[in-house]
Amino acid sequence: MKISTIQLLNELKGKTEDHLQYAESLLLKPENELNFRVSEDSWSVLECFEHLNRYGDFYIPEVTQRISSSKTSFKSDFKPGILGNYFAKSMLPKEKLNKMKTLKTMNPIHSQLNKEVVKTFIQQQKQWLELLNKAEQIDLEKTKTAISISKMITLKLGDTFRFVIHHNERHIVQAVQVLKNI
Repeated sequence: MKISTIQLLNELKGKTEDHLQYAESLLLKPENELNFRVSEDSWSVLECFEHLNRYGDFYIPEVTQRISSSKTSFKSDFKPGILGNYFAKSMLPKEKLNKMKTLKTMNPIHSQLNKEVVKTFIQQQKQWLELLNKAEQIDLEKTKTAISISKMITLKLGDTFRFVIHHNERHIVQAVQVLKNI
C-alpha cells in the first residue's frame, strides 16, 4: 500500500484537529462527569486523556528530535513498514473496542485528575499539528523514531504519526462511550 505523503499528512492533520476540538468541548463539562467511570476497573474520561498525555510526553520529544535532525528531503509517496502498519492498524477503533493491556507506567487508573489533563492534551495536539507541518519537508520513510516500549525498535516516521493519532482516536472513542453512560 502506497499513499501520497501530502494526502497522509492532511488526513492525520484532520484527525488531530478533530481530537483538539473534542478536547476543547470537554472543558465545558463538570469535572465530576469527566472523572466518572463505568466500573471500578474502567477508565474515566480524564484517565483516557492522561494515558494519551503520557504517550505524548514520550513521542512529541522523540518526533521533534528526529524531524530536526533529519537530513532527508520530501518524498511524494509513503509506504508503511510491516511492523509500523500493524501497530497503526491495531490502534484504530473497532465497532466494539477490544481491550488491550498497557504498560504500568502508562496506566493512569485511580489517579486524582482535573481538567488540567485536558488542557495538556490540547497543547499536545497543537504540537502534533506543528510536527505534521514540519514533516512536509522530510522523507517519512527514511526518518525513523524509537517506540515507547523499546528504543531498540524503530518505526518510519509516517507510521509513528499514524500509530499515535490512531491511538488518540481509539481513546477518544472510549471517552465518548464513558460519557454516554452518565
